[in-house]
Amino acid sequence: MELLLAIFLVVLTVFVVGAFYCEHPKAEIPPGFIDRKKIYIFHYIMNFGFGLAKFLEKIGITSEVHVLRTAMDGIPPLKDNNLLIKDLSFDKIKVRIYQPKTPTTGRRRGVLYFHGGVGRFGSILQDFFFFNTSYLQESVNEKMPTGPFTRSDYAKSLSLTFRYRLAPEYPYPTQFEDCLAATVHFMKIAEDYGVDPARVIVCGDSSGGTIAAAVAQAMTNRKDLPKLRAQILIYPFLQAASFNLPSYEQNRGVPVLLKKRTLILGLKYLNKEESVLDAVLKGAHVPRDLDLKCKEWLNPDNIPEDFKSRDYQVKGVYQEKQYSEDLCRQAKPILDPIFSPLLAEDSVIAQLPETFLLSCEFDVLRDDVLLYKKRLEDHGIKVTWCHLEQGFHGIIFLANYGRLASFKTANKGLQMIADFLKSI
Repeated sequence: MELLLAIFLVVLTVFVVGAFYCEHPKAEIPPGFIDRKKIYIFHYIMNFGFGLAKFLEKIGITSEVHVLRTAMDGIPPLKDNNLLIKDLSFDKIKVRIYQPKTPTTGRRRGVLYFHGGVGRFGSILQDFFFFNTSYLQESVNEKMPTGPFTRSDYAKSLSLTFRYRLAPEYPYPTQFEDCLAATVHFMKIAEDYGVDPARVIVCGDSSGGTIAAAVAQAMTNRKDLPKLRAQILIYPFLQAASFNLPSYEQNRGVPVLLKKRTLILGLKYLNKEESVLDAVLKGAHVPRDLDLKCKEWLNPDNIPEDFKSRDYQVKGVYQEKQYSEDLCRQAKPILDPIFSPLLAEDSVIAQLPETFLLSCEFDVLRDDVLLYKKRLEDHGIKVTWCHLEQGFHGIIFLANYGRLASFKTANKGLQMIADFLKSI
């Protein structure tokens, strides 16, 4: 028995040491962040997960992406007896429908949700927070000045999450194509579910927000369907042209989306070699013609000065660069609006629906949201903006998982999402 215990401890030690050897970036928590101990714990748990996934792949036990998928799929869903939950499929896309049991008169709004996970992992379980009426009501009731998002309000929505096919088995842009096809399919049959096709909203978090933004842009060209009513983008990744914006500098080491991790995950999603990492970080992948537009669309001058006061120095983001024509060819998908919706042409931006944007102060993607907000508003698009001053990437999922794991600032985000839906 003692021998078995000793062997177990040795094996466990090997796995722990191997995990942290493969992934051990130092956390850089800026001054002003309140829940410092919690985010440090969260950071090292995330590092262990990413490191263990890499370690298991290196020693030939399983693939990195399989470990990450298993972890994401293992997130326990919250329960709600007030919902009818049904799994089905739209052609090749798995769909989970959340339909309130409460009857309603007239046709409901429809909310289509695309989960995050950089196109390689993620689960429809992780989005259950958004559709769980008891959870949402409990979260928004606490210390909120405005009224709660009640079950009677929620009964006006029918919500769907999509389990789109994942890379690398299904290469990019399959994920976008699946979500676009599912959106079109649902809008054609929306009335069968009691949903008004003119009140359909696309929504997503992180890379799911990227997909939602790209779907909304693609839908602007549809003449056979009603226009989308709105888009809800929760800390989305929106551009891969500049990784030197203030938020990338200020939050480069803030969990969970470290600056280099952001690009590494994106390159893996696109099946690109990590060897181009440094060149892309320097902007050598952006062709001259697009760079001229980026000087307008991604100029730090478009970001309010209040967001530059923390550890940011202007570094001449748009100084002359060492362009690489070969890298530009390799990196072309990175700059496509499907992957970088912020780089869409003005003619597309001008046709987008009403928009809800959520940004977090301690998130490298913060300025993507601020710059997209400006582009939308410059073209007359109505924008509702929620900024979490104590927020970081992924915080919305940590609103109500117990005192030790939860971050209450996420309640503000849930409340504003709820209020936005009530207005649709």
